[in-house]
Amino acid sequence: QVQLVESGGGLVQPGGSLRLSCAASGRFFDSYAMDWYRQASGVQRELVASITSGGSTNYADSVKGRFTISRDNAKNTMYLQMNSLKPEDTAVYYCYAETRGFGYWGQGTQVTVSS
Repeated sequence: QVQLVESGGGLVQPGGSLRLSCAASGRFFDSYAMDWYRQASGVQRELVASITSGGSTNYADSVKGRFTISRDNAKNTMYLQMNSLKPEDTAVYYCYAETRGFGYWGQGTQVTVSS
């Protein structure tokens, strides 16, 4: 069983920045494939960014050049640095971990981009 806890969400003005964190339990965090998803109100959950156990990354076209996903295996934590935020980035952000054929979700953290 893997537990994931997101933090770092909040209200930010357009053009601002936030850094989300996802703290994971488990002894083998460095082997987890990790993702950030987001879900806006009334919209299907979408994949934002991914990072493999080896550190390879992928991004949705809508966030390329603005968001950076990273991980610190020594702290069992994944991050999402979000810059140049837009109102359309407003959503609940979830972290997701996959290991040994099982997937786990965090509870989500709200990000609101508004003036």
